[in-house]
Amino acid sequence: MAHLTTNPADKERFVCVYPAYINSKKTLAEGRRIAAEKAVENPSCAEIRDVLTAAGLNVLVENKMYPREWNRDVQFRGRVRIQLKLEDGSLCQDKFASRKDVMFYVAEMIPKLKSRTQKSGGAEAGSQQGEGGKKSKKKKK
Repeated sequence: MAHLTTNPADKERFVCVYPAYINSKKTLAEGRRIAAEKAVENPSCAEIRDVLTAAGLNVLVENKMYPREWNRDVQFRGRVRIQLKLEDGSLCQDKFASRKDVMFYVAEMIPKLKSRTQKSGGAEAGSQQGEGGKKSKKKKK
């Protein structure tokens, strides 16, 4: 079981993204991997999962802690594994060639999520039902 597989389609070979990588509230020392201007404020695993599933990627959420995360709270738990390559080594999607591509895409899309845009005022919730219905379906698991 401990043998390493070279098949990119195996779950062990998926790239890992922790929410800390794209958290604008973190410093580089605390694990942020992209520019603070491009990062998102306190992203959750669920948000990362929703964005990437909507983008059509194969995504797994694992109940793991980021080692540099000092807060042991449930909302900070989780690691997202993303399949970037198919069995033959070709990319699943051309726009996601690397872990960095995925992080930038997620950081760009999370602020557009319904759960983020509807934090202020519940009155307009009904008016936004038309667009982006794809993302909301993923929430109800």
